[in-house]
Parts: sequence; structure tokens; C-alpha cells
Amino acid sequence: MYSSQWQGFTTDPNLMVIPIDDHLVHRGDGVFDVMRCINGKIYQMEQHLQRLERSAKAISLDFPPEHENIRELIRHLILTVGEKQCIIRVVLSRGPGSFSTNPFDCPSSQMYVNIIRFNSLPEEYYTNGVTLVTAHIPIKKSFFATIKSCNYLPNVLIKMEAVKSNAQYAVALDEDGFLAEGSIENIAVLTADGVLRFPGFERTLSGITANRVFQLADKLVKEGIIKDVMFANISPAEAYEAKEMFLTGTSLNILPVVSYDGKPIGQGSPGPVYSELSKLLWEDMTRNRDLLTEIV
Repeated sequence: MYSSQWQGFTTDPNLMVIPIDDHLVHRGDGVFDVMRCINGKIYQMEQHLQRLERSAKAISLDFPPEHENIRELIRHLILTVGEKQCIIRVVLSRGPGSFSTNPFDCPSSQMYVNIIRFNSLPEEYYTNGVTLVTAHIPIKKSFFATIKSCNYLPNVLIKMEAVKSNAQYAVALDEDGFLAEGSIENIAVLTADGVLRFPGFERTLSGITANRVFQLADKLVKEGIIKDVMFANISPAEAYEAKEMFLTGTSLNILPVVSYDGKPIGQGSPGPVYSELSKLLWEDMTRNRDLLTEIV
């Protein structure tokens, strides 16, 4: 972990602490982003850092001076811990200063960076698929939904609903009853007419992986494997009749959904479009030099 508050690095979990009066802790006043290092190379690092900057700007959160060296800080941390397969979490906070809601009580913003050993999901999630249910937790209003802030209470409750429903994942609906997003996952649906649809990012967080999968899917359109790919509203009824469904995210890549609200999706097993997209994404994650930042 690196802390701008302490101006140093540590590999001792007991020292990975944040001041209790940091507004990040008691108000969720901060933003963050998460990226993945694969075989010593960070995938889409610049895209993640750009989203972090957009989120900070949206809540008028100034960057601490250390942010100018964020790339070198991340590199140093990864080399220090010696993990070629890891998750990098960068958090910008309003900083310590008081226990009020007044952001101007904080003399300066702070930055915390963690390197976390990557632990993949169970292999059966990818080979057999996962179950999904509809969450009844209201999603964030569009202004907040498009910011990757540290206030994740709705996301926590969405995940709680999945666990209580004995499902692996849950997806929330927007105010008009269309599919929005999961607790930390974007969703995509291959409709009965062969169109791959993603919910628009007006009411959900713009997923870095989701955007890349959207771009890669154009290859499947050109090859005639799918009819089209687009951002569009998706009703639960359309999802129930879908040929395939997917979840996407930085730490999970692409996951096939084989059951939604107890109804089988397609044949009830991972489909051919999932297989094609998974191959395209993994090749992109490991071979696309334009999107890989070499660390080790």
C-alpha cells in the first residue's frame, strides 16, 4: 500500500490504515478506480486513470501532488510486492480534517494505492455459467451512477440481495424498469433477434471492460455471428427470452449468465457468442500492445 498521508509504502497489512477522520471513511467522500495486471502488464491503465480523473472532477476533488507520479507509484508497488497477477486499487479521498460533511474542513486531499493479489473466480463460473436475479434496490440517480465514488451502499445491498436469493449475482433496474447494472458488474444481453445490447451509460457507470467488449463485438457483427451490437434499453421480459446473457468487469472479464430470476437463458448453458467474446477479450488483454502497460 502507498499512502500520501504517510508519504510511504508498506507491505505490512497492520500498517495499511486510513485516519478515522478522513472523509473517505465516515462520509464516503472520495473516488476510486481498479485495474488489472496480467503477466506483469496492466490492461487499459490509461482508460482507468482517465475515468478516475473524470470522477474526481465531477465532485470537485483536487488531486494531491503525488498523483503526478501515479504511474511510477503503481510500478514501484508492483515491483516491490513481486506480483505479476494482481489488482491495483487507486483511491482519492477528500482527506482528514473533521467529522462533518463540510469538504472544506479537509486541508488537503489524499491518495491511497493498494496492490492486491489476484484470485480468479471459480472455474465453474466460466464453464457452467452463473445465476442472476433482479434486485429491488433503487439504483443511484444518473449523476451519482456515472461517478465511481466510494459511496457503494446501494451496490452492497444489491450483492446482499443476490446472496439471500441463493444466486451468484443480482442486477438492479433503472427508474423505468430496464436492466441497469449489478453490484460491480455491467450486463449485456444477446436478444432473441441476435442483437447484442448493453444498457446505456447515462444511468450506469461506464465500464472499461464493457466498453472494450462492445468494441470487440463489432468483429462478430462483421463475421455474421451476431446481427448487431448497440447500447439500448433492455426489459426483464426481453432478457428472459435472450439467447445469451453476460456480466463484464475488470476482475471477472466476461461471465455467462445461464439463469435469470429462475428462468433458463437460451439452452441453460454458456453459448457460442460467450465463447467467441471470451477469446477475443483474453487475446486483447494479453496481446494488444496499445492497451498494455508493461511493469515487470
